[in-house]
Amino acid sequence: MTVLLGLLALCAVATVVGLVVLWPNSAAVSKLQDKAQFTAPGVTFQKARVEKVQAPCRTSTESAPTCGNLEAVLTTGPESGRTQVVGVPPAVSRSGVGKGDTVRLMRVPGQGQAAYTFDEVVRLKPLWLLGAFFVLVVAIVARVRGVLALVSLGFGGFVLVRFMLPALLSGSDGLAVSLAGSAAIMFVVLYLAHGPSVRTSAALAGTLAGIGITAAVGLVAVHGSNLSGSGSEDTALLSAFAGSVSFQGLLTCALVVAGLGVLNDVTITQASSVWELREAGPDLSRGHLFTSAMRIGRDHIASTIYTIVFAYAGSALAVLLLLSLYDRPILDLLSTEAIAEEIVRTLASGIGLVLAVPATTAIAVMTVAGPSAGEQDGAPVRHGAGRRSSR
Repeated sequence: MTVLLGLLALCAVATVVGLVVLWPNSAAVSKLQDKAQFTAPGVTFQKARVEKVQAPCRTSTESAPTCGNLEAVLTTGPESGRTQVVGVPPAVSRSGVGKGDTVRLMRVPGQGQAAYTFDEVVRLKPLWLLGAFFVLVVAIVARVRGVLALVSLGFGGFVLVRFMLPALLSGSDGLAVSLAGSAAIMFVVLYLAHGPSVRTSAALAGTLAGIGITAAVGLVAVHGSNLSGSGSEDTALLSAFAGSVSFQGLLTCALVVAGLGVLNDVTITQASSVWELREAGPDLSRGHLFTSAMRIGRDHIASTIYTIVFAYAGSALAVLLLLSLYDRPILDLLSTEAIAEEIVRTLASGIGLVLAVPATTAIAVMTVAGPSAGEQDGAPVRHGAGRRSSR
């Protein structure tokens, strides 16, 4: 127990030092933000209330004024109250947008009257309602633990937005940022959501070990596969504004962060399993306790692997559909940057997850209370003593 707490204290100190050393340069980030102007000078975005949505044009010969347009009344800006007709993509017309919905229009000033074009549907209201329903469900079902988990989630978002993203934009090493940021999140999240205890400390140690394994495997895999990290349009656009960002480091950081949630789930479950098994079998040796807990861990690994693979497949479904249309051998498609990134991300996270299970189990077994007098470590109980003790 003392050794565990000492190691966690060292990790905590290293995390704090990493946060201090890697804390982003706000001036440099501000310069990048000023450089990355989203629109031309004078261009603004105004909200409008939808009054009518025309059906999309079915053929190229149909007249534009009679189809494929949206009629809305401006609710903000200098022309507030004015009715504006703008063209919208067919997908927007078919998505269910109707009278009373709010849209955002781009206003481009001109010599005379300003021109308006459709930008986006404003979806804040349904998103807020869905978010409120999520919080309510978590609070009712999980109660205090659920509320603490939501607070922990907020802290994780704070670290991501205020530290990790600006640090990456400042040109800091992606691997170092991922380790410092992920460790900081896990220290707070685990103790806040599950309470300070030896059990939580064992889960935290296993989580940190899993983070380290995932980062190491990811680093080797990214460089070994010659991945550039620029396999999407977003990274190509980002390189135009933030050339100092290492996209290989960004990819490594992304695969570490992507596996945090599942990794945390596995380690806390394994630590809890060891404590529950000890309570049910106080006379089990540490060896038998480890074996029993690993049987639970193997089942959890199997189900979690499915979760990781299908989660990544779902996020890349559009890319998979597009590639399925290409008349190319499957092995050639696997070597493309976009698909190879997802494969590396999935496998690196999976390896870290799988190895975190025996690591967490071993740590928990060494820190939980020892066996009762009925069985000595390494020596099995004879004549059913374990069963009598359990009753």
